[in-house]
Amino acid sequence: MSPLRIVYLALAVWGAVHPMYWFVRHMSETGTGLGGLIDAWYVNASTTGLTWDLTIAAITLTVWIAAETAVRRNWLALIAIPATFCIGVSCGLPLYLFLRTRPVI
Repeated sequence: MSPLRIVYLALAVWGAVHPMYWFVRHMSETGTGLGGLIDAWYVNASTTGLTWDLTIAAITLTVWIAAETAVRRNWLALIAIPATFCIGVSCGLPLYLFLRTRPVI
């Protein structure tokens, strides 16, 4: 595996673990669960703007993944779409780049 692929994989793991740590911490501290976490994303204009920024980035990444997968026939790369929406762009983007740079058989 190339050094670049190792970096992409490491960033995907970090992008999955680090944000989840903070999400779980928030949910356990407030006791409000996922609903409370989502409410916190809209608590003020700053967090609302960041939420929309990441939502637009996630949609853009999804369009790119779908378009490239159709051309390259790298079906495994589609797993980056649920990773993007269930975990976040910080995991989905480096995961897609990791999967995109693998040799397609």
